[in-house]
Amino acid sequence: MYLALQKTKALTRNRDLVKTVTFAVMHFTVAFLVTWALTGDILIGSLVAMVEPAINTVAFYFHEKVWRRIKNPEGSNADLETLRA
Repeated sequence: MYLALQKTKALTRNRDLVKTVTFAVMHFTVAFLVTWALTGDILIGSLVAMVEPAINTVAFYFHEKVWRRIKNPEGSNADLETLRA
């Protein structure tokens, strides 16, 4: 039972990391294209696309971890039902 729980936690962690990376790629692309369209400058678009999404990607990872605890703090959805009431 313990090993199954550890495997589940590892899969969840891996899923979070994959989700974070794909979100980062999308965010870098959008940030670059919007900034480039607004300024017409590829260098400024590149700089903004590197800084803002990098910070936001780290924040997103921890945001997901917080929401998972709110949704499922101890393996059940009981607390989520309490929040909905």
